[in-house]
Amino acid sequence: MAKERSMEEINSADRLAAFEKMLAAVQKEYGDILEKMDGLKAQGKVKTVTYQQLMSRKLMYQNMLSLYQIYGLIEKGEAE
Repeated sequence: MAKERSMEEINSADRLAAFEKMLAAVQKEYGDILEKMDGLKAQGKVKTVTYQQLMSRKLMYQNMLSLYQIYGLIEKGEAE
């Protein structure tokens, strides 16, 4: 079992690396959601539960990316 480190033990470089990793994951997931939604839309399945669930997830990830922009962590074009 790995020992969890306290915030004091995590240096700035580790925090930056963790942030970059998280940002990449959020951007990838957002892009994947958009692709899935586009596929369902092309099939005329915008009223399905799956599409609605994807829409909810899209809005959540979009909000996260917007917060990164508001705090100057990413540029507007970097969101996707």
